[in-house]
Amino acid sequence: MKNGRKDSRFADEDGARLVGGRLALEFANLRSPALTSDGSQEGYSEFVAFLAASGVIRAEAKPALFGIWETALDEAAGLLRRAVLFRGAVRKVFEARSSGAEILPDWIAPINEILAYTEGYDRLEPAPETTGEKPDWRLALHARAQGLEWLLTAIARSAAELIAEGPGAPIRKCANPRCGLFFYDDSRTGRRKWCSMAACGNRAKVAAHYVRQKNKQ
Repeated sequence: MKNGRKDSRFADEDGARLVGGRLALEFANLRSPALTSDGSQEGYSEFVAFLAASGVIRAEAKPALFGIWETALDEAAGLLRRAVLFRGAVRKVFEARSSGAEILPDWIAPINEILAYTEGYDRLEPAPETTGEKPDWRLALHARAQGLEWLLTAIARSAAELIAEGPGAPIRKCANPRCGLFFYDDSRTGRRKWCSMAACGNRAKVAAHYVRQKNKQ
């Protein structure tokens, strides 16, 4: 997965569709009201589901991360608050890039703060003992640093790489004013207008066809 990129047709078992083409753009596109609140269990669960859908964590790691809300509430809620603030800064950066405006240092600071955290790693540990069986081994997710902020580092790195591409980075915003999702335009012509031809592109074609037919009457 280059620069956090996955096939834009990818969706996880929860149906989360990814259309941005870059991890940081997918993160900026998150729109759930739960992800704009502070300390919401629903928001935390949706964020963890996004991490799995976008390939930041393995799907098998989701139950353990979901459980942190029960076992370490302050830590999980702190991660969510950090993610909400981080997402706000990333959105401002991409709004500026897509419109040709200046990127302010205040928007870069939250990205650099996240980049300072190290990533997590997998290690083998004894699996819980089951009835009548000896415990075996399982892969478990651990952090090299205290806290959960390392879960955001892959997103921060993706955002940093996009910013470092400069003003010419093909960061676009969907031409549908009711959509406005960000995407990375790596089309052959560089003139892509829609977040997805299957969604907004198709709606535009249907609307244009309707207008043409109406004008013929």
